[in-house]
Amino acid sequence: MYCVKKITEDMYWIGASDRRLELFENVYPIPKGVSYNSYVILDEKTVLLDTVDHSVCEQFLENLEYVLNGRSLDYIVVNHMEPDHCASLAEVVIRHPNVKLVGNAKTFTMMKQFFDFEVDNRAVVIKEGDTLQTGKHTLAFAMIPMVHWPEAMVTYDVCDKVLYSADAFGTFGALNGNIFADEVNFENEWLEEARRYLTNIVGKYGAQVQAALKKAAALDIEIICPLHGPVWRENLGWFIDKYQKWSTYTPEDHAVLILYASIYGNTESAVNVLAGRISDAGEKNIAMYDVSKTDPSYLLAEAFRCDRIVFACPTYNAGLFPKMETLLAELKAHNFQNRKVAVMENGTWAISAGKQMKEILSSMKNMEIYDNTLTVKSSLKKEQLEELDGIVEFLMK
Repeated sequence: MYCVKKITEDMYWIGASDRRLELFENVYPIPKGVSYNSYVILDEKTVLLDTVDHSVCEQFLENLEYVLNGRSLDYIVVNHMEPDHCASLAEVVIRHPNVKLVGNAKTFTMMKQFFDFEVDNRAVVIKEGDTLQTGKHTLAFAMIPMVHWPEAMVTYDVCDKVLYSADAFGTFGALNGNIFADEVNFENEWLEEARRYLTNIVGKYGAQVQAALKKAAALDIEIICPLHGPVWRENLGWFIDKYQKWSTYTPEDHAVLILYASIYGNTESAVNVLAGRISDAGEKNIAMYDVSKTDPSYLLAEAFRCDRIVFACPTYNAGLFPKMETLLAELKAHNFQNRKVAVMENGTWAISAGKQMKEILSSMKNMEIYDNTLTVKSSLKKEQLEELDGIVEFLMK
C-alpha cells in the first residue's frame, strides 16, 4: 500500500522508514531507526529526486507509481550516490527505461561502478550553477563535495524555494507519520540524534560543511528536504545555527563532560568524587559516561556538545584502556578541536595512560590542556583532593 505525503502543490515525499536496522553504515546504533527520503515533482516534466535503500525499496516503488499515476518518469536527480540513497536506482530505470539521469561527472563515474545498466545514453551531466527547466520549476545545482562523499550536490527549486539538501540537515530516526520538523518536539526528541548524525557522519568535514552553508546562505530557502529525517518548513535558522556550531567545532553548551574507563571501579570512584566537587563549585551542567558502556558515536556527539572535558583512564597493557583509546582515535579522526580538557590516569604499576592521552589530545587543534595530570595509584587518596580541586578550578575558569 502506498504511503506518501504532499509537501507543496505539486511535490511529494515518497520515502520510507526502516525500524529494523540495527547499525547505520554497519557502524552506528540507530535504536530509533532511520528514514530514507525521496521526493517527486509533478511538473510538465516529472522529476524524482534520489531513491532509497534496498530495505525499503518495495514501499518506495509503490509510492512512486502511485504519485506518477500512470505518467512516465522524465528525470531522476541523483544528489548523492551512497547506496542508502541510490540502491533502488536500477529498479526505477527498469520500470522507466527512457528516464534521464541528472548528476555531475563524479556521480556518473560512481554510478558505473555500482550498476551495470547503460548510463551514458541516459546521463544529463551538470556542473555548478547549471539549471534544469521542467515547466514552471527551475532546478539549480550546487556542488557540496565531501558532505560527505566527493560527488555530493544539492538541488534548489527556484519556484518553490525548496532546497533538496542531500545528507546535509539530516538526522537519524524513523519518521512516525509526521514528516515535518514543526510537527514533532524536535529539540527534545530529535536534536540528540541530529547531532549524533552530523558529528559522526560529517564531523570530519567541517570546512566542507561551512562551504555548503555559505552557498545555502545565498539562497532564499523556505523548505529544506534532507535525505534522512524530518522536512524543515519553519524555524530553519535555528537548525542552520546548530550546523554552524557543529561544523566549526564550536561547543553547543557550557557543560562539563566526564569520559572515563574503569576496570574494577576505582577510576569510576575517583571521577564521581570529581563530579561532586565540580557541582559544589556551582556547575549545573555535568554529563558522565563510562566509555565501556556507551557506543563511541554517542560520546563523540557529546564531546561536540560540551565545552569542557575530563578524560579518566587506567593504564592497560602498558597502553590505554582499549575503549578509551578507540574514543580518542575517533575524536582525532573527526577533526575534533577547540576544547578545554583535563586528564586523570590510574594504575597499580608503570602508569602511562595520562602521558599517552595528552599526546593524542595535543595533536588536535586548539586544545587547552590542563598541565597537571592527576595520577591515581590504584585508588584515590584523601591527600589528593587538593589536586582534584586543581582540575575543578581549571574547568570553572
